[in-house]
Amino acid sequence: MTTAARPVLVVAERLDAAADMVVDALNLREVPVMRFDIADFPQHLTLTGAHLPTEPGWTGTLDDGRRTTRLEEVRAVYWRRPARPVIAGTVPGPYGLWAQNQADAAILNVLAALPGASWINNPHADRIASHKPQQLVVATRVGLRVPRSIITNEPDAARAFAEEVNGPLICKPVLGGRLDAGQERELMVATHRVDPADFDDSIRTTAHYFQEDIPKAYEVRLIAVGGRVFGGKLTATSEAAGTDWRTDYDHIEYDTVDVPGAVTSRVLRFLDHYGIVFGAFDFAVTPGGEWVFFENNPAGTWGWVENRTGLPIAAAHADYLAGATA
Repeated sequence: MTTAARPVLVVAERLDAAADMVVDALNLREVPVMRFDIADFPQHLTLTGAHLPTEPGWTGTLDDGRRTTRLEEVRAVYWRRPARPVIAGTVPGPYGLWAQNQADAAILNVLAALPGASWINNPHADRIASHKPQQLVVATRVGLRVPRSIITNEPDAARAFAEEVNGPLICKPVLGGRLDAGQERELMVATHRVDPADFDDSIRTTAHYFQEDIPKAYEVRLIAVGGRVFGGKLTATSEAAGTDWRTDYDHIEYDTVDVPGAVTSRVLRFLDHYGIVFGAFDFAVTPGGEWVFFENNPAGTWGWVENRTGLPIAAAHADYLAGATA
């Protein structure tokens, strides 16, 4: 098989608009693609991988009944938040969970061991890169400004932090995800403003992540991929959107913004620290024009940024996965 015909694996849930956009961009470049969800494995997807005693590298196939891809010919993997393996209902109780963990580890670790394959992003690296407390350390080391922050379950420490800041505070989750409250849709735990006068012993119930509330002229969802950066500008027109734009999409004005060179270089150094090539960064830009880093989601959403602004983010993904230089 020629280099030009080497396939890209797109590993994503079936209904994922960003994955669709990347597949379309790869098709335009005539790059062969095999797309699947880990939920298809092992019932509807077959993995056969072999390793010889002295020759490095796994060989074999992935087969979904319609397409077959040879492992040793994979040029790149776009790992886009797939579901977990689904085990047949005939496997009882704890054996089903054991089988799911086996399947999950097997397919991820065999793919991660393919020599020469590029990744957006290897989930082993993503897990480390998603840790918010460490992100603040890395961000400051590369020269980005971050908010004053405290993580505590001690009410007195929270009150002392509030006195030190002497200004508005927000509280945000340490770990992303949604809350299953038994309703039709899971609830998102949003960033919200807090009043230190309300701090009491309930802070002891779990870890609380408090930050100074940064004044914002606007916010930026900055997408970095393959050495390129794209700035999606979000201007809030409601108090809710100004606190957490995810809670009030109807009151956001969308545009593009040029990312300053210093921010670009620091963002790329941030990604290099973790050994990843993609990140969905959240910044505030203050009324004085200073960029303040909040966090990076190494598997964050970006399709809506391209749809709202026209920024060629899918094309940048495809260029990297196909092997083009930025």
